[in-house]
Amino acid sequence: MTDKAPRASSAKPLPCTTIDTGRSTLRFYRADCVDVLRSLPPGSVSAIVTSPPYNLGIQYRSYADTLPRHEYLAWTTQWLDGARKALDENGSLFLNVGTKPTDPWTAMDVAQAARPLFTLQNTIHWVKSIAIDREIAGAPADIAVGHYKPINSDRFVNDCHEFIFHFTPTGRTPLERKAIGVPYQDPSNVTRWRAGAGNLRCRGNTWFIPYETIQSRDKDRPHPATFPPRVPEQCFKLHGLQRIRTAMDPFLGLGSSAVAAAQLGIDFIGVEIDPHYLKEAIARVRTTL
Repeated sequence: MTDKAPRASSAKPLPCTTIDTGRSTLRFYRADCVDVLRSLPPGSVSAIVTSPPYNLGIQYRSYADTLPRHEYLAWTTQWLDGARKALDENGSLFLNVGTKPTDPWTAMDVAQAARPLFTLQNTIHWVKSIAIDREIAGAPADIAVGHYKPINSDRFVNDCHEFIFHFTPTGRTPLERKAIGVPYQDPSNVTRWRAGAGNLRCRGNTWFIPYETIQSRDKDRPHPATFPPRVPEQCFKLHGLQRIRTAMDPFLGLGSSAVAAAQLGIDFIGVEIDPHYLKEAIARVRTTL
């Protein structure tokens, strides 16, 4: 996720940093994502994985995340329109949106803003923390895994998940479901079903991906809202790596999507309006390589 605010498009050349990994090329723009999206040839992007500002009052470096709701949704429609034009007809837009207990409609409002432009093909639930009773898990003790932000409230439960909306131009984009498949719990009858070949089944629409434990927020995660690289990694794999000509993240933040693209060897475009976050993202990619 990035600091992002609506602003007028500029005709000036867009500043770009390029990294050639030997397997793929990654381009990084310090610019407004609307300008970059408008500059791309139509249909040139195969997969977009991104997490825009949620307009929930998060403290970014360069952007006040408190627009009036109608202005925020108008801007959301603007960048989504650019994404639709840049996306291939069989492309995928994986849009991560969170909420807060006192404003639960944000994610739904963003999804509705995309409705005139895209088809909602899948709704994925990114689970950050989960608890399983020992009786269900068949374990000697209850299991609690992952990280969450505790809420001191007598009205709301802790928020342990976010949405990943999978939008496509027509709703008919093919997916590589077993690319992120999981083994059957009981493989004894797998051979009865053609779909069970290889002892892998579709992971489904619930993804448990916890954050890694960090020692210092300022040093290890100097951004108030970012996702682990495994989130975009699974999105790219689900879309199908062989069908990705170019992937993109219009709200790069600390560059988790760029790190995933570099590791997977796919061409990538990242856009970030804040120079500090962009510098951190490029450094993370170079460290990864």
